[in-house]
Amino acid sequence: MKKILVVFAMVVIAFSSLAFAESKGKHSSTEKALMKIEQDLLDAFLKGDWALFERYLAPGFVFTAPDGNFQDKAQWQADTKSGALKIETSKNEDMKVHVYADAAIVTYRSIDKGTYKGNDISGQYRWTDVFLKRGGQWKIVSTQGTPIPKQ
Repeated sequence: MKKILVVFAMVVIAFSSLAFAESKGKHSSTEKALMKIEQDLLDAFLKGDWALFERYLAPGFVFTAPDGNFQDKAQWQADTKSGALKIETSKNEDMKVHVYADAAIVTYRSIDKGTYKGNDISGQYRWTDVFLKRGGQWKIVSTQGTPIPKQ
């Protein structure tokens, strides 16, 4: 009887490990997909290619800027397309993805060089992007940026 319990326990542990590895693998592919979307959007932004934003920004998208101002999708697009916001260089680091079924939160730090309405906004920022999965596609519903104070 003792031998049967040991074998049973080993089987349970083995299957539990496999189930955990499978769920971790699925989660990992979602994380990678969202990280790729973030990088693709940064690349598109630096090139001035706004088509990708139409694909990934949800209709109700909201942006809370590092200066505390709030913009809806149309206002954000107008600012970026008009050249009011000019980013020469930007690099994302320390990206983390947290997935909750059909919602995800992506946080990262950016190191930027650019201007907004002629004012230098170069520096480091902490960003939080909220994604929802709609119609099988991930869409950003909210972005919020916070400046990281210079030391």
